[in-house]
Amino acid sequence: MKTTSLFACITALLIILCFRGSNGQLSSTFYATSCPSALSTVKAAVTAAVAKEKRMAASLLRLHFHDCFVNGCDGSILLNDTSTFTGEKTAGPNANSVRGYEVIDTIKSRLEAVCSGVVSCADIVTIAARDSVVLLGGPTWTVPLGRRDSTTASLSTANSNLPSPSSDLSTLISAFQAQGLSTKDMIALSGAHTIGQARCTVFRSRIFNDTNIDSAFATSVKANCPSNGGDANLSPLDLVTPTVFDNNYYKNLRSKKGLLHSDQALFNGGSTDAMVTTYSTNPTTFFSDFATAMVNMGNISPLTGTSGEVRTDCRKTN
Repeated sequence: MKTTSLFACITALLIILCFRGSNGQLSSTFYATSCPSALSTVKAAVTAAVAKEKRMAASLLRLHFHDCFVNGCDGSILLNDTSTFTGEKTAGPNANSVRGYEVIDTIKSRLEAVCSGVVSCADIVTIAARDSVVLLGGPTWTVPLGRRDSTTASLSTANSNLPSPSSDLSTLISAFQAQGLSTKDMIALSGAHTIGQARCTVFRSRIFNDTNIDSAFATSVKANCPSNGGDANLSPLDLVTPTVFDNNYYKNLRSKKGLLHSDQALFNGGSTDAMVTTYSTNPTTFFSDFATAMVNMGNISPLTGTSGEVRTDCRKTN
């Protein structure tokens, strides 16, 4: 009898431990039973949005990055201000800059219609980022799922954690290390700047003041970004193939044609020059490392199990 009771206790303990362990794990098949159309629903909406405006692919990719670097990949960036907290949308790196909120709203609405209260906003953002990259010719990867949504946001953390376009190499390395990402991850993820555009206000100082910049390139960009005015004017981060996800970003850096100061910092006689050279000459390696780094970034402090919630409206808590 004692042996039977002991066995029962051990079995129960193992079940509890296994259950607790599974709560902290993401899985690519998380919605296979609860919402089998989740991935296809996200893909259809992203495909339509990018077909309407190719720049949206870069915006959705950036939305994921700006979410994950602030208290983890928890959908906090999507929350509007409330009486109890100020959200992240008005933070310096996000205000008048981060886009794609309406696309996420559309996806959430469609998912609520087919499987209400199941797919988190945090997962939607993560899947949309992957689909956006694929649509512009970039690599694909299997997205681990099962994140839950935060019930709060942090303006101060958004202002402090997201790297500035004026960052130097050591600052970039430190910012990514603080999120558990390696220097290799940082260099690969920076390749996201092979698509998208930046506002004049964030690169004006580089084109007028930096010395490690191709003069003809600087002159061409100044036409749309004068020394005074035109703060909101846009310029492609990659002038060559701005709407194709390729390795031209790294080729540009080797030619001193990085648009942002933080871009060119990756190839400026420092420790990351060799990896930039590798990615500039081997797109397959870049694609592989980028996919790995995206999974690593998507794994930053997710809320799982009973933590957080699954919002029915991505802009507000339940």
